[in-house]
This record gives sequence, structure tokens and C-alpha cells, in this order.
Amino acid sequence: MKNSNTDIFEHMPVAEAVRVMAVPTVMGQLIVLIYNMADTFFVGRTGNPYMVAGASLVLPVFNLTLSLASLTGVGGGSLVSRLLGRHETEEARRVYSFSIYLGVLAAALFSVGMLAFMGPLMRLLGAGTDTYQYAGSYAFFVIVCGGIPTVLSNILSSMLRSVGASRQAGIGITMGGLINIALDPLFMFVLFPKGLEIAGAGAATCLSNCIACVYFFLVIARMKEKEPVLALGSPVQLPSLESIGGIFNVGVPSAIATLLFDLDYMVIDRLMSGYHDIALAAIGIVLKVERLPLNIGVGICQGMVPIIAYNYAAKNYRRMNEVRRYSLRLGLICAAVSIFLYELFAGQIMGIFIRDTQTVALGTGFLRARILATPLMFLSFFHVHLFNGFGKGGYALFLGVMRWLVFNIPMLFLLNRLFGMNGVVWAQLTADILTVALSVAVYRRYERRELARN
Repeated sequence: MKNSNTDIFEHMPVAEAVRVMAVPTVMGQLIVLIYNMADTFFVGRTGNPYMVAGASLVLPVFNLTLSLASLTGVGGGSLVSRLLGRHETEEARRVYSFSIYLGVLAAALFSVGMLAFMGPLMRLLGAGTDTYQYAGSYAFFVIVCGGIPTVLSNILSSMLRSVGASRQAGIGITMGGLINIALDPLFMFVLFPKGLEIAGAGAATCLSNCIACVYFFLVIARMKEKEPVLALGSPVQLPSLESIGGIFNVGVPSAIATLLFDLDYMVIDRLMSGYHDIALAAIGIVLKVERLPLNIGVGICQGMVPIIAYNYAAKNYRRMNEVRRYSLRLGLICAAVSIFLYELFAGQIMGIFIRDTQTVALGTGFLRARILATPLMFLSFFHVHLFNGFGKGGYALFLGVMRWLVFNIPMLFLLNRLFGMNGVVWAQLTADILTVALSVAVYRRYERRELARN
């Protein structure tokens, strides 16, 4: 399979290869974040902090759909790249098809479960009398109706990146986000009646993901002759048991890590709801705004992983390490720039999303504290993505569990008890210092013992 995409993996200068793979992915990540923030922005235009709080409560549950996409998108995509590095094209095609079918099935089950248990779940997340209705209507559209297209569009994007088609993957995600931004005001303030603006925002998100799915299928239909991996096979044409195990070996830890990330956000929301709804609204905005630099870092990692996986499987360790070092430097530079800008303009950023002065004042302090953890958060995700590229899901799972269940979430409860809501805000920085120290130590040990052996 010698074409321009494998040239990216094998021969293109490292800086250019990372740019070709990462820039579309970063743009897609930013647009996804922007359309998520657009919902908050337009909901904030209603001047109703309870509506903002309702949307914030749903965000971690909505992000659980991304953990389903990670199960087969990250696991399957990483394996496809490694199989291509070993020139096993037919097995890579079967892995691609299996990943898509499994992802759709998982998304359908999740959506049905959300419909059946929405009431108890909203109460569990801390929805009060003023926020329950708003949270429920938003969740119905973005999760119950939009679960399958959200999962499917993310899986297809991962699969395109796995064969080097990062530009097409980025265009699809970007297009879906831009359509969402355009549809938000139409659905919220024109098509849906006053008081149901948040439902309009959810409907716009659902429709935009459906359109993105259509785009991905059209692109894949045009590419599959050149890229035989992308030819969707029958559900009964299963990959080997070893390959299925390889999908889950990386996919399950990735899904768990995404799940634990969202659990962390749920705990933050729950702890903040114990103070007042203004604090919940403020932290809800901050948790979205802080994702901007984080998503840039994730985009760099996602662009890096297919090149890492391909060269790891091909045993081209020199190129693999050059890609790793370049991506690391790039991510840390972006994190440093983001800290400077957020510290300088935190108040103005909060004011974009809501006019309530109390919410803005509270959120400004929250944002300035949490943004300091950005380089540490990037380093944590970076090492997990490296192990995903190697196909070493056990290492990725260990780091994910340690980060969230041992460091982050216990730190939230501890600092909340000691320092109140300000302790909740500072917990991320405190916990990620420990996470990064552990991640670096684990990677260096792996590098010495495993990579040196090869």
C-alpha cells in the first residue's frame, strides 16, 4: 500500500508529518470545543444561570458517548495503523469494519439506557428544582437522539486518521461543529419557543452530528478504492481473536480513561452544587473554557499516534522517537502560551458566556487557578497516547486509574473538606503534579526494559 498516506508515516520529514496529521486534528478538536461552548454561549444569552447549570450537568454524561467512541475508535484505529506498519491490509480492513459495528451497537444501548434512567441520573448529578427540567430536555436531544451519530462520527474520524487521512477527518469534525454553531441560534431563538432554548441547542447538536456522519460516509465511499482498508465488510467477517483482543487492549483503557475524566467532572459539579447554583454555573463555564488548550494538546496527541503506531510496528524506532520528541515540545509550547493568555483575559473570557456579574467574578478566579494545570494535563494525556500507539493498553489503563481514582478524585474530596469550593478548584493542579511524576517514571522504565529489548 504505497501512496501519499504511507509516505506520511514512512518518509516525510518529522515536523511536516506531525503538522500534516496534527493540524487538521487540532482544528477539529477546537471546533468541537467551540460548538460545545457555543451552546453555553447562546444559553447564557438567555440570562438564566439555571439553564447554564442544567447544560453543565449534562456535559459529563454527553462526554460518556466519547468514551464509547474511544472503545473502538481509539482501540481499532491504533491497531489499524500497526497492522498497516506490518503490511497486513486485509486484517486491518476487518478490524475497521468490526470497530464500526461494535461502536454503533454500544451507542444504541447507551441511548436507550439514558432514556430509561434519565430522571434518577439527573438527580444523582445534583440537578435541583431549578435545573432539572433544563438538564433533562438537553440530555434528551444530545444523548438519547444524538448518541449514535456522535459516536459514529468520532469513530469514522479516528479510522481516517489511522490510514493517514487526517485532513479528511479534520474537515468532517470541523464541518459538523460549524453547522452546529450556525444552527444554535436558529433552533434556540426561532424554531423553539421561549423557555425551551436549551432544547433547541440540543437539537442543533444532534442534527449537526448526523450531517457529519453523512460527510464521512461520502468521503469513505470515494476513498475506499485507493484505501482498501476503508471498504466496510459484512458484520460476520470478523477479525482474528488476536486482533479483537488488540482492539480491546487499547480501546477499553481508553474508554475507561475517558469515563474517569468525565467522572472527575461529575464530582466537581456535585461538590459545587453543594454550595449554590451560581458556583455551579461558574465552574460549568470554566470546565468548558479550560478545554481549549487541553483540546489542542489532545489534537497533537491524536495526530501523533498513527505515526507512532505505524513506526513502532515497523520497528523504525528512530523515526518514532523523533515524532515523540517533536510532539512533546509542540504541546508544551501551546500550553505555556495558553496560561499567559488565560491569566491575562480570564475576566473577559467569562463575560463572553454570561452577563451575571456574580457568576463572572467567581468564574474568573476559578479559571485563573485551573489553567495553571494545563502543561501537566498535557503531559498526562501525552504518555497515555504513547502507550496507546504502542498497543500497550495495560500501561495506559494503569496511568488512567492512578490519575483519576488515586490522585484527582480523592484530592477533590480532600481539598473540598479542607478549603471549600476553592479547594475543589485547586485540586487539578495538585493531583496532576503527582500524575506527571508517575507517568514519566513509568515511561522511562518501559523505554529501558521494552524498547531497548527490540
